Amino acid sequence: MKNVVITIARHFGSGGKTVGKMLSEDLGIGFYEHEIIEMASEDSGIAEELFNQADEKLKRTPLFFGKAHGEYKGKLIAPGSDEFVSDHNLFNYQAKIIRELAQRESCVIIGRAADYVLKDYDNVVSVFVHASRKYCVEQAVERRAYVGKDVEKFVERTDKYRSDFYRYYTGQEWTDARNYDLCLNSERLGFEGTMEAIEEYIKVRFGGLPGTKK
Repeated sequence: MKNVVITIARHFGSGGKTVGKMLSEDLGIGFYEHEIIEMASEDSGIAEELFNQADEKLKRTPLFFGKAHGEYKGKLIAPGSDEFVSDHNLFNYQAKIIRELAQRESCVIIGRAADYVLKDYDNVVSVFVHASRKYCVEQAVERRAYVGKDVEKFVERTDKYRSDFYRYYTGQEWTDARNYDLCLNSERLGFEGTMEAIEEYIKVRFGGLPGTKK
């Protein structure tokens, strides 16, 4: 069968990344998260630090970015331009890597607004994994995802950043169910059940599973 790409957006603490890793291992397909920045840096020749700085700037100035309503157009800016290392061009290079992955192999891609970048690809399953704030905080504590007293505030800030990132680069709302094929509550299904629900959807839609598992 042709390549199948699973994009996963997720509330912090909902286990979306864990589910993505489980899918990758169960299906025998690639898993990409921070690797996308590394690959975009290598492809563009732009220092990886600048990609990370763009993310940090968004975290520090959420009101400015939240109002920007930029929309990904896909066109890369030439190296000679003053805008070559602009936030949008850094995102464009990440999007280029995401598109190349979708064309080349079956894989799981976490975050980076990959669902939007690949919205016109017919081999993509876009998933949003969510759970209640209470559950996400409990998971963050249990998995030591954050060490400190204000875990709930950290979870809230992280989700705010992800929402702002999505809105800034796509002009769309991160939690809008219309952006995804599946919206799954990991608190209700559990991580294993969430993975199985995604696999069942893939089997119904594509008539089988990608990778080594058939």
